[in-house]
Parts: sequence; C-alpha cells; structure tokens
Amino acid sequence: QVQLVESGGGLVQAGGSLRLSCAASRRPFSNYAVGWFRQTPGKEREFVAAISWSGGRTNYADSVKGRFTISRDNDKNTVYLQMNSLKPEDTAVYYCAGRETSYYDNYSYTDEHQYDYWGQGTQVTVSS
Repeated sequence: QVQLVESGGGLVQAGGSLRLSCAASRRPFSNYAVGWFRQTPGKEREFVAAISWSGGRTNYADSVKGRFTISRDNDKNTVYLQMNSLKPEDTAVYYCAGRETSYYDNYSYTDEHQYDYWGQGTQVTVSS
C-alpha cells in the first residue's frame, strides 16, 4: 500500500502560478500511474491531469490544457502539477491518486474509479 501526500497549494492571484507536488511513501513509485483531480463544495470530483508510470503518456482535462503540466520524478517518488495562468474557476481542493500498474500497462487514467490510493488534498484558491 502506498500513501500519497500533496503539497504546494495556497492562495494566488488570477494569472499566477503554483506547483503542486504529490509525494509517495513507497518505492518504487515508478510502478504507479498517477492522476490529479479536484473538487469544489457541492460538486463532484473532476479529472484534471494524469500521467503513466513512465511519464511517457499524459492526459489533461480540456479546461486546463495549455495551462497545466503534469510530470514526474520517479527517483524522488514525486509527481508534479505545474499550474500556470490560473483562473478563479481553478479554485478547488486538489487530490492526487495512484494506481499500481505493470511495465506493459503504460497508460494514463482519467476515471477516478480506476485509482486505488488517494491523498488528503491540498487547497488551491485563485483570487480575481
């Protein structure tokens, strides 16, 4: 079992940037596909970005394409979400999720039900 811890959230003005980190407690983290999701009060959790175990495949929600970038450093057991040109509508609690995969399963997953492990979340607030 792996534990995931998000960090890097905070308050930023519209147009600003933040970088979220998702650190895993277990090695090797390279066995895991990882996704970022977000949720605001009263709404369902929504997909933001995902990356395969190798980093070779990524997926993004249409709402963040061109502004957010997901990446990973398996040596550091960490996945990042670089968020640029932030908008007030990006305000949410951001969660990272992990799915244990195999070498041949080099996919990035966009459905939250495909993930087995979740972090506690980190708050991102974008002011207008």
